[in-house]
Amino acid sequence: MSELSHVDREGRARMVDVSAKSDTTRIAVAAGELRTTAEVIALVRADDMPKADVLATARIAGIAGAKKTSELIPLCHQLALSSVKVEFGFTDTAITIRARAKTKGPTGVEMEALTAVAVAGLTLHDMVKAVDPAATLDGIRLLTKEGGKHGHWERPEEPAPATPGSLLDNEPAATEAAEDAAAVDISEGERSAVVLVASTGAAVGTRVDTTGPVLAQWLGGLGFSVRGPLVYADAEIDIGLADALRFAPSLVISTGGTGASPTDATPEATLAVLDRELPGVAEAIRQRGTAKFPLAALSRGVAGLVGRSVIVNLPGSPGGVKDGMAVLEPLLDHLLAQVAGGGNHDHK
Repeated sequence: MSELSHVDREGRARMVDVSAKSDTTRIAVAAGELRTTAEVIALVRADDMPKADVLATARIAGIAGAKKTSELIPLCHQLALSSVKVEFGFTDTAITIRARAKTKGPTGVEMEALTAVAVAGLTLHDMVKAVDPAATLDGIRLLTKEGGKHGHWERPEEPAPATPGSLLDNEPAATEAAEDAAAVDISEGERSAVVLVASTGAAVGTRVDTTGPVLAQWLGGLGFSVRGPLVYADAEIDIGLADALRFAPSLVISTGGTGASPTDATPEATLAVLDRELPGVAEAIRQRGTAKFPLAALSRGVAGLVGRSVIVNLPGSPGGVKDGMAVLEPLLDHLLAQVAGGGNHDHK
């Protein structure tokens, strides 16, 4: 029978002695969301709230909250955090929150990641309450954790339980749950793909992206079940990648954010999640573009593997996407077969 670690045999609360545990790298990722109105979403995305920079304030608060977890949660150990990252995304009626905490030590950082989400969410509530006092902080949960004797743990994919009245009183929540269920069905197939667009302008509605739909149509023609295009601002592309990968698709193709601009962060976000690189794929795409357009050499896009998912970064231009499709089309069948454990033949 399982036991509660923070309760001794007499039922008294205790702080667990971790002195005998070995130091390992520990990582935890948690998530949550602030459910609010479409008006608030529009205001935050346009940086037009009556208070200060909403997301920057909430991000700093989340990081500070993680650092103070042992002061807020009585039985948590003091940890030397090596990094805390808090990022945000948007749906039509919610601001999504994601926190990643990392340390090297004898105990995990789950509570630090969860606290970061909670404090960031409460700060968002404080920032938007003048416009929407009925905003709700919801769904705070641990997504993954790494390290220690148990290694990798990941939250099982399952429908979120409905609270009484939630499906009747909150139509957007029901809609989002249905979309997530559809995404699971799409991505569990053998030929599933996600198209991800890194574009701040497209994310805030000031420009129309033309690359994502082209990729989605092309992949559909190759027999893939396609999710997306998912559109994220450049600064939030790491959240976009996590979203794209959450149902373990066969293929993720991103477009945009691969240049030398200070805001171009797609390669760095991709490298942070890759298990192995596929440098030849990225280089072939660059070479094809450079043969016609010398500035294509400035693209820093990468390609690689996350588990059994293939990720490929393409430039955010129609020409760059066209070059990428031309390079990838003859490779995809064999590449995906190799990743799945078959088709492993050397070139003769």
